[in-house]
Amino acid sequence: QVQLVESGGGLVQSGESLTLSCAASESIGSYIMGWYRQAPGNERDVVATITPGGSTTYKESVKGRFAISRDTAKNTVYLQMNSLKPEDTAVYYCGAMGGLPPRIYWGQGTQVTVSS
Repeated sequence: QVQLVESGGGLVQSGESLTLSCAASESIGSYIMGWYRQAPGNERDVVATITPGGSTTYKESVKGRFAISRDTAKNTVYLQMNSLKPEDTAVYYCGAMGGLPPRIYWGQGTQVTVSS
């Protein structure tokens, strides 16, 4: 089972940038990788995904501000977050989707807090 460890969260001010990293314990080449977030009172919501072929999708509210990328040689996926807003405050989770039977493997999460 792949293990995922997120890092890079922290406290920033509105308009600033932050980059999250997700280090996997094995090759991520066969997984759809994604970033998800959960704010207080809300359910976990997809933020961005990237397929093994490199295709990406984004939550509408982060388009143009966030960018997901990966380095397969380092077994790492990134989320570059620019122009951060207070509403981006949440625990951000890395997820790896794949395997048989299909399932998603989660990291432990990293807190992102954006002050106004």
